[in-house]
This record gives sequence, C-alpha cells and structure tokens, in this order.
Amino acid sequence: MAGLPTLSDPAPGRGRSPARARSPATPRKGPSRGGWPTALVEWFQREARPLPWRETRDPYRILVAEVLLQQTRVDQALPFYHRFLRRFPTLDALARAREPSVLKAWEGAGYYARARHLHALARTLVREQGGRFPRSARELSTLPGVGPYTSRAVAALAFGERVVALDSNGVRVLSRLELSKGGPAELGERADRALGELPPRAFNEALMEFGQRYCLPRRPRCRECPLRGECLAVRKLADPGVFPPRRPAPARVREEEGRGVLVSPGGRVLLHRRPSRGLLGGLWELPGGRIRAGEEPRSGVVRTWKASTGIATRVVAELGRLEQEYSHRHVVVHVFQLAARGRVPQEVASARWVRASDLPRLALPRVVHRMRPWIEEVLRRHRAGEEGTPGSFAPGRVKRNPRGPFGRGGNGA
Repeated sequence: MAGLPTLSDPAPGRGRSPARARSPATPRKGPSRGGWPTALVEWFQREARPLPWRETRDPYRILVAEVLLQQTRVDQALPFYHRFLRRFPTLDALARAREPSVLKAWEGAGYYARARHLHALARTLVREQGGRFPRSARELSTLPGVGPYTSRAVAALAFGERVVALDSNGVRVLSRLELSKGGPAELGERADRALGELPPRAFNEALMEFGQRYCLPRRPRCRECPLRGECLAVRKLADPGVFPPRRPAPARVREEEGRGVLVSPGGRVLLHRRPSRGLLGGLWELPGGRIRAGEEPRSGVVRTWKASTGIATRVVAELGRLEQEYSHRHVVVHVFQLAARGRVPQEVASARWVRASDLPRLALPRVVHRMRPWIEEVLRRHRAGEEGTPGSFAPGRVKRNPRGPFGRGGNGA
C-alpha cells in the first residue's frame, strides 16, 4: 500500500504523475533476468498510482490507511482517509479524542471496530510509549487491534523492515505466479524468499496494487498482464481466474427489524446508543429491534421499543421500509411513527432525546441517515401540530391529544 515506486525506495514525494500512472503496461513475452519479483517492482516503478500515503513514512498515517484498506477499496477509502486525518492529524490528537468524535470521523467507512481499535492503539502508545511507534512487526503486533498483516505492513512501509504483508491481493498474486496451493505459512515463506534484496516498501506495495489492477479475483487481465511471461498459472491453466480455489461466499441471512420515531413535546426524538462491542458499536439509532418470524411489523416495533427503552407505545403511522446490506445479513427495516401510552421518563438508559439540529453531529449508521428525511418530516409536522404519515395525509389521520402523549406538563425533553 504505502511505498515509493522505485527500486531503491528514495525519499517520499517522488511518486508518478497521474497521467503516467494510467499508461498501459507492455506484457513481457518471457521471464526476466531477476524473475517475477524484480519484474513486479520494475512494473510498480513505471505504473504506480499516486496515493497520499505513498508520500509519507509517518507510521501513524500509514497505519490509518492500512486499517481503512482492510475492508475498503482504494477509491472508496481516499475521502475517509483525508477526512479522518483532517480531524485527527496526529497520533496525539487521536489519543486525546473521545470515542463519539472518533466514530463520527469514521462515519460511513463501516466496520467501526477498526476505528475503536485505532483509538485504543493511540491511547496505548501515548500513555505507555510517549507516542512513539515500535519499529518491528513483532513489537507492533502487541498493540490493540494490530494483527500479523497490519504489523508487517507498517513495519515494512514506515520503517523498511524486510518483511512481507500478504493481504488477499498479495495471496492471489503469489499463488498464481508460483501456482502454489500452499496455506498462509507456506505462502509467507515464499513471499519472504521472493523479497530477497528488493526494497520492502516497493515490493509490498507492488504486490497489493498488482492484485487490484491486473490479477483480479474472477477475471484477471491476463492478456494485458505485464508479468504474463513470469506466471505459471498463465502457462499451465486454461483459466487462471479459477486459481486459487475460492470458498463459496456464505448466503446472507434475511432479517426484519422494526424502528420507531417518538417525538417529545419539546420537539425531540429519542435515539438509542448501540453497545460499544458488536455490529455498529457505539453508533446512534432509532430504538426497536428484530421482528420475530411470523410477527407483524407493527406488533414487533411496539414490543422491541418496550424492551429496549421501557416505554409503552402505539403505532401512529408507517413511515416506510428500507433494505440494508451487511457483510452476512440482508435487513429489511420497517420504520414507524409512534406515540407513547402514558407518561415517558425524561431519562432513558443508553438513549438521548435529540433535536433535528443534533443529528449531523452524531455518529449514525448509514441506514439511519437514509431515515433522516422521515425523522425530520415527523418533527416538522409535530411543530405544526399534526400527527400521521409524512406527505399526503389521506384518511386515517390520528387526532393529536392537545396535552401530548407525555401526560400533563410533559417532561420538556
């Protein structure tokens, strides 16, 4: 990932221009004198994309990029990389931050455990090491949330340690070039031998980038590949794209959830904060939860609202339905406007009454951002003294109790 596209790894800032980075490569017709490792680094020297983390040896900035790129493509990661570093330009700035601020800066990048691990790592380094990074992969691997891949990547790219970090791209490239069915240990040994005396920054970056641009998972660009003369898979397989064999992706589980919008007399909506650990940990969402098999969504949202907040409600109107994809789940979310049955406490555990103007400052899952127009419309109609479905209020409008659903006097929430 980060590494200068030169055989000698010169000082940062000498990356290729965008125009040259788009130039087509010339496939080799036969093996090069130094074998595929040298040919790979020479290709990288000619064709590397100019990326911001290639202009630095700062281990903090390289780490942020590596963590983002674990689950995010380069083009998608770039805006998040810039935004996160504008907010937390140094390790010390990240260590001083509160978790909600860190999650907000990470918002939209997904896999929020990555942000929490980065935050914990920053605090550990500042507290125990005076903000200094360890320089070896072995020492880096002892930090919170840093596994074998990340520790090797940072050690090689920031400090020039002679190690290879194999991500899925590197595994695929190495497996095809050497037609190896070996597991992680064997491939790691092969990678270390291939590195030899080549510059570790350029070699690691080249493996990753080559897998992203030529050695693609299902349809590798073998006809255009500048290493086709070095590749055993091209020589010996009718379709190199079937190698290495892939495990079938697990089927996504379909689930249904009910989420509800409840507005206080003071014009605020109740949001619930998810537990710090687990999916979307620490983010704010509308209360509710999973609907049971065979359960009506209206019944499910009332039941899960009571379970998560302790507040008894009734459904005023259905606002809409959303579908959201996660790594192993397909979730259908039914969103309702609710009214309370009886008085409502001013304070609710792990929840907060918020105004519409608070929403941009909170770390929200993508699905809640998609609900924001409905939430804001309900708040607008509440201010106008209306209650019911946003948009055209046809038959079925529910009469609003002038004393409000919170009982006499309300709670000012």
